[in-house]
Amino acid sequence: MARTSRTITFSLPPELADRVDEILKQEGRTRSALLRTALLRYIEECEWRQLLQYGERRTREKGIGPEDVGLLVEEFRAETAASRS
Repeated sequence: MARTSRTITFSLPPELADRVDEILKQEGRTRSALLRTALLRYIEECEWRQLLQYGERRTREKGIGPEDVGLLVEEFRAETAASRS
């Protein structure tokens, strides 16, 4: 059976590693689970920032208002989905 995950190794400064270990103790989670969650949140935050920048740029270009936000969100999602393919 094929693995459903990949192992990635990276290093942390000792102080940050200690902070991670403290959180693991407090929350009773594994290091992998904690770092997976942190990375997913970071990726989502980056995508959200991209969406906001896209919206700001498009509103300036087109001189549009808040009523058009839904359309811009759909355009952005279509463009980013196409670029991922």
